[in-house]
Amino acid sequence: MSKVTIMGAGSWGTALAITAARNGHQVFLWGRNEDKLRVIQETRENAYYLPEVILPDNILATSCLETAIQDAEAILLVVPSTQIRSLCKQIRPFLRKGQLIINTAKGIEVETLERLSLVIEEELAGIEHEFCFLSGPSHAEEVGRGMPTAIVASSHNRDAAAHTQDLLMSPDLRVYTNNDLLGVELASALKNAIALGIGIAIGLGYGDNTMAALITRGLAEVSRMGIAAGAEPATFAGLAGVGDLIVTCASKHSRNRRAGVLLGQGHKLDQVLKEVGMVVEGVRAAEAAEAMSRKYNVPMPICHEIYQILFQDKPAQDAVAALMGRSKKGENIE
Repeated sequence: MSKVTIMGAGSWGTALAITAARNGHQVFLWGRNEDKLRVIQETRENAYYLPEVILPDNILATSCLETAIQDAEAILLVVPSTQIRSLCKQIRPFLRKGQLIINTAKGIEVETLERLSLVIEEELAGIEHEFCFLSGPSHAEEVGRGMPTAIVASSHNRDAAAHTQDLLMSPDLRVYTNNDLLGVELASALKNAIALGIGIAIGLGYGDNTMAALITRGLAEVSRMGIAAGAEPATFAGLAGVGDLIVTCASKHSRNRRAGVLLGQGHKLDQVLKEVGMVVEGVRAAEAAEAMSRKYNVPMPICHEIYQILFQDKPAQDAVAALMGRSKKGENIE
């Protein structure tokens, strides 16, 4: 039995804790709110995020960083992308040589345009550790209930990816490995902006034709950017690319889609974020996509119009008109 620590007691952190516990590991589920963690520990349920899903007895909820990190074989970072840098600063004093750090946050640091693996590498510099990024189409609500799911473990270090695979793979969760870390990270982050666009289209009252166009042309944008940055093209046809894009765009569980629907209905961004009540990664993804498009001189018209809606108060109908009115293009060009 290995000790596996989950940093973050939200929906995905809880689902991964359940997965690891079902695999026989001793799991520590860490969070900041002592009262909520006490309730989770006593009731064996994270009722706010995963109601009616019972936590196995080998999950211990704790707010003590030292208790959570000490002697853990693997430490999963399951917090929003904006919290990754600060969390690494917090855990650094308690880390020991050789621990496996698994990041699950999907995002790009807008201030630096750094992928999160680079942020983690900076903050944990000098501490020898393995690193892996866990991604793919995986709604916590379904993983926690044991519904068949396939995800991808990506690392430059094949042993780290295989280690992650061994820890989490189960009859309900199939874990593939992929050594294109750059591609997996970019695909995972940028697709959130496209999911916002899908929600906007739904909010405007559009149908399947529009959604299919946004998904396919959105994937073309994300792939084009990733390839320009040095990623492998095949990655965008895999679980972290088209797989994660489909589930984020199509599912009722998607926060990005839900936020987009409200935007399409005319609500302002501040109102939308307040109503959703949880982190909407697509907002920062759109901001990052806009900056990366300029940096790499890669056209991303869908992401650009979503950025305009979010940050320039452009009416959604005007954004649609701008996209539909673009000059003629070949499908494999732009």
